[in-house]
Amino acid sequence: MAFTLKIGDPAPDFSLSGTDGKTYSLQDFDSAEALVLFFTCNHCPYVIGSDEMTRQTAEKFMPKGVAFVGINSNSENTNAADSFEHMVERMKEHNFPWIYLRDESQDTARAYGALFTPHFYIFDKDRKLVYTGRGVDNPKEAEKSTVNDLENALEEHLTGKEVSTPLTNPIGCNVKWEGKDAHWIPEEAKKLV
Repeated sequence: MAFTLKIGDPAPDFSLSGTDGKTYSLQDFDSAEALVLFFTCNHCPYVIGSDEMTRQTAEKFMPKGVAFVGINSNSENTNAADSFEHMVERMKEHNFPWIYLRDESQDTARAYGALFTPHFYIFDKDRKLVYTGRGVDNPKEAEKSTVNDLENALEEHLTGKEVSTPLTNPIGCNVKWEGKDAHWIPEEAKKLV
């Protein structure tokens, strides 16, 4: 079995707490034409370096019916900056346009096969995977990026085209797994990186 979702796979359901005080599941986004789920966190330089680029993409595509959902699965025991309280603070400070969810059990990260922060997944109207991987080719310094894979995939998908590059390697900090060294990557995921 592959570690991460394959193109065409259905989105696994979840029930996670948001920084807005609500609990969300997949069904809460049923009306969206497409759903962008991305595994993110509060401290990773690749996340911080590309958050404004992700904001621009979200603001461009949300009016076209695309929902954006960030999920923080990092263990706060590995990095205290990833606590739910810090998530709430970060959303207040930056006012990001997406829903920001806490995956404390890390079950959602395991179900999706999240490798890094950030790691993006685009699902179609039927919640089948059409793209997974990086947002941009230089997330640490997004302003120096030459390719925006997330935007390209959304553009193609929403105009009825097949996504020309449906799979890229995510670039970022590895997910901080509970009880593991900060640099640990699951054995079955190593061949993907």
